Amino acid sequence: MTTVAGPNRDVLDMSFFQDPYAVYERLREAGPVHPMRTPDGIDVYVITRYEEAKEALSDARFTKDFSGVPEIFAQQSTGIASHEAYTDVLTKHMLFADPPDHTRLRELSSKAFTRRRVEGLRPEIQQIVDGLLDKIAPQREVDLLRTLSFPMSMAVTCRLLGIPPADEDAFRAWTETIFTTNEPARMNEAVRAVDEYLIGVVEAKRADPADDLITALINARDQGDRLTDRELVSTCALMFVAGYETTASMVGNAVLALLEHPEKLAELKADPSLMPNAVDELLRFDGPVNVATLRSTATEVTVGDVTIPKGQFVLVSLISANRDGDKFPDPKALDFNRPLGGSLAFGHGIHYCLGAPLSRVEIEVALSRLLTRFPDLSLAGKAETLSWRNSLLVRGLTSLPIRLY
Repeated sequence: MTTVAGPNRDVLDMSFFQDPYAVYERLREAGPVHPMRTPDGIDVYVITRYEEAKEALSDARFTKDFSGVPEIFAQQSTGIASHEAYTDVLTKHMLFADPPDHTRLRELSSKAFTRRRVEGLRPEIQQIVDGLLDKIAPQREVDLLRTLSFPMSMAVTCRLLGIPPADEDAFRAWTETIFTTNEPARMNEAVRAVDEYLIGVVEAKRADPADDLITALINARDQGDRLTDRELVSTCALMFVAGYETTASMVGNAVLALLEHPEKLAELKADPSLMPNAVDELLRFDGPVNVATLRSTATEVTVGDVTIPKGQFVLVSLISANRDGDKFPDPKALDFNRPLGGSLAFGHGIHYCLGAPLSRVEIEVALSRLLTRFPDLSLAGKAETLSWRNSLLVRGLTSLPIRLY
């Protein structure tokens, strides 16, 4: 649901988070781009159709460079100055950079975050998931997010980077604050804690290298170039803030989708070889990222019949694009035999998610082990009573009560 902010701009109210698809369907029918105001009062242009979204994700006129963002916030009188203390920690990485800086940061990070490293984690991911399932096995009813998806994703992220298991709970609290709070003081405190902790870990890894991603990032070279300390810490923070939350939320989204479509759940249990296709389709059907991270117009850009002035925020809705019937026939249906490819769940272009292969492995392992161990699991309650997080970025449930037996 939206309310009108002015003659040409709607305001997304808080009910939007509970059912964004109804809003996006109406917006797609009206056109590919819409001036909107977010629930926290930021004026943006939202791109909702597939072809325009895909093009925008790789269009250099929509800049990811964060340096101009505070000025746009200031022009909108949003009080961004109160957040300036943490911008370096969360923005000095490839996700908020344009070429050539992005190219350099991506190449250096790719040298450390290899597909071989991801596949090497699969046995450990299986061990982590099996251990969590062992813990919940004696219970009849559990919150799947609290007992499986979030602990799994945090454990995997910590193993990948080389963070001790004893520190997982602290990182969970910090990242949850970063994603959910609207209080600048709490945000600054959480980001400062992440920053100080990671600085200490980097120093420790330099003194005592290990077979983990932080050590690999420290050692990554490209013709003599290397990540600066600030880039290194910010890249590690990105792994937590971007990868951990979205993967954990996606496991919940996927399980809910399967439980709401029992015929598809039965199909998947009858033919486990469908799992890779199922993961791809589940990501399209209800992905964990509502809108891609913030872009702004470096120049005037026309999308459809709307001209977006220079210096405006632009949000590309990934979940809306993935429900566009012009790209995906019968988009509201789950179809594990749908031709693979085309989903924008992990973005597109030069900013396509570097951690996508790891996220897919985690989702696949979590679903496979869960369905094998508890083939009769069901929702503990009605789906309409579930609540979704009030986050414009992350599409995820606040809890997912399920019965195991």
